[in-house]
Amino acid sequence: MATATQTPAERTSARVHVQRFGTFLSNMVMPNIGAFIAWGLITAMFIEVGWLNLGGGDNAWLSPHGWVAHIGGWGDYAGGGIVGPMIKFLLPVLIGYTGGKMAYNDLTRGGVVGAIATFGVIAGTEIPMFMGAMIMGPLGGWSMKHIDSMWAGKIKPGFEMLVDNFSAGIWGGILATFGFFALSDVLTWISDRLGDGVEFLVNHDLLPFASFVIEPAKVLFLNNALNHGVLTPLGLNESAEGGKSILFLLEANPAAGLGLLLAYSIFGKGMAKASAPGAAIIHFFGGIHEVYFPYVLMKPKLILAMFAGGFTQILINVIFSSGLRSPAAPGSVFAVYISAPTDLKNLTGITLSIIGGAAASFFVAAILLKTDKTIEAEDELVTATASMEAMKGKKSVASSLVTGSAATSHVGSITNIVFACDAGMGSSAMGASVLRKKIHDAGFPEVTVVNKAIANLTDTYDLVVTHQDLTARARQKTGSAIHVSVENFMASPRYDEIVELVREHNGAGRATVGAGADGEEPALAGGLLADEAIVLDAPTESRDAAITRAGELLVSAGAVTPAYVEAMHVRETSVSTAMGNLLAIPHGTNEAKAAVSRTALSFVRYPEPIDWNGKQVRYVVGIAAVGNEHLKLLGRIAEVFVDPEQVRRLETATSVADVRAVLGEVQPV
Repeated sequence: MATATQTPAERTSARVHVQRFGTFLSNMVMPNIGAFIAWGLITAMFIEVGWLNLGGGDNAWLSPHGWVAHIGGWGDYAGGGIVGPMIKFLLPVLIGYTGGKMAYNDLTRGGVVGAIATFGVIAGTEIPMFMGAMIMGPLGGWSMKHIDSMWAGKIKPGFEMLVDNFSAGIWGGILATFGFFALSDVLTWISDRLGDGVEFLVNHDLLPFASFVIEPAKVLFLNNALNHGVLTPLGLNESAEGGKSILFLLEANPAAGLGLLLAYSIFGKGMAKASAPGAAIIHFFGGIHEVYFPYVLMKPKLILAMFAGGFTQILINVIFSSGLRSPAAPGSVFAVYISAPTDLKNLTGITLSIIGGAAASFFVAAILLKTDKTIEAEDELVTATASMEAMKGKKSVASSLVTGSAATSHVGSITNIVFACDAGMGSSAMGASVLRKKIHDAGFPEVTVVNKAIANLTDTYDLVVTHQDLTARARQKTGSAIHVSVENFMASPRYDEIVELVREHNGAGRATVGAGADGEEPALAGGLLADEAIVLDAPTESRDAAITRAGELLVSAGAVTPAYVEAMHVRETSVSTAMGNLLAIPHGTNEAKAAVSRTALSFVRYPEPIDWNGKQVRYVVGIAAVGNEHLKLLGRIAEVFVDPEQVRRLETATSVADVRAVLGEVQPV
């Protein structure tokens, strides 16, 4: 959330919002690339003009009635064959499922509702409905998440599964019905208007400008709607009259996508750069254009490169009057040449269009990637990939960061690490405490781990750790550092990976003795955690009510004014203060420190977990701090909540004294 003290450079720009939106869309596709490859290979081999079905004829193996043709049958999507039903049903449902999971904190429940909602819009249209999947999938997961929060903790034991299943089924059915009757007509209308735009350009001899419609439509996964719904019917009529049609080359020519992926291979960063060569091979030789769409979605300004490549390749084909006899499906370079008449001028035009289109998109993309100074967007794909690898339990930081620009630019050992958050108070201090202990225990006492507010960062740190929602802002301040994004502050798998990264840069490390001598241990007794600021059995309530309760306890203890409670709610709108391990630490913004008269904590325990932005929370620790008095205290709290035995003691505590006993036993880090 932008505040009055932020400079324009610190505020999240509209461009970053667009990039995040593009990344969200691409993250729905990337986990399903294998399905796209499978569909592309089946398409390449089995359709009428495919590699195993060329020429038709009377041979039963190749004929329209043979098994090869039967597998590749497109028909009306539901008839014999695999190609049509896969792109009509399977691929959109997979994207909808993935989008639903993403919107509901990677819960399968969100994915199921997203898939149900997606199927409604699929059934209501006659075209592959990827755009509908990207809308209905996340909508299904997001809405189910908020519906679940309405009765979180209020269901009687034994009825949870019944309520969960019926609520998902009922709401999924409602969304599917909405998609079928309402959204499908809207998306069909959008597709038809795009088709009308291409047809207008064709009829008015403005063919190269068709790229300004085709390229955005492709990135939005409307390529098949345009190709099979508009260009192929028009091209078949033209080919029947003249023996070939340039319309078959408008969408299927792989030149522009090849140039983009080659530019990423040379000038890209991180995981995008590493994966681009393989994507280029799949795109150019396999004809699966969908593999390059996420690369444009990551950096929407690269649509300019696609315009340049598309315009150039179409212009060259217009000059040479090039064309194909039949559709090139999939859009592989092999399929293009197989479908092309063999006269020299035609083949020359097609060849030059591929070279020229690829060169044009490469040139523009190279400039955009090379001159891109928006470090906050340098590699959104790395963040998405690392997140997925962390969930799978696979090591990812050492590989994904080293291939990113930040890591490759860092030379020498890692000695200064900063954990940054919005206010520099709660989440960053706790995360820094956990990470500091891990690094020092691994034998690297020379490595300093501090915490700061993002607004106070300087480009003097070797490694910066932030919540994934704040990484973009941190990159603006510390462009030369390695950046690591985390979601769970208390028990993130990324912390162990950071230790490995330190070991890789610094060597084996050494044994440490007495690494915790940070000065006088702050006392929990007295003013920091007053008796009246401890609640052991709070009633089940919403996140906002819990924040208010924790804040009002601080007010009652005389530590803050009521204005600080409002600032705690404002802070929550920026980044969630749920730390993981059932803990949340709501606190105010930097600007609210004037409302703090002394450093204090409040402690609230809930008998049943409450929903906190999709995470379960049982322990709420409200924080108010003057200066840096709270930092060591937060380190001690962090140690409690990474220790299962200490958490168990808090769970079974029956008095204020029991709570003090647990928190008071933790040694400072």
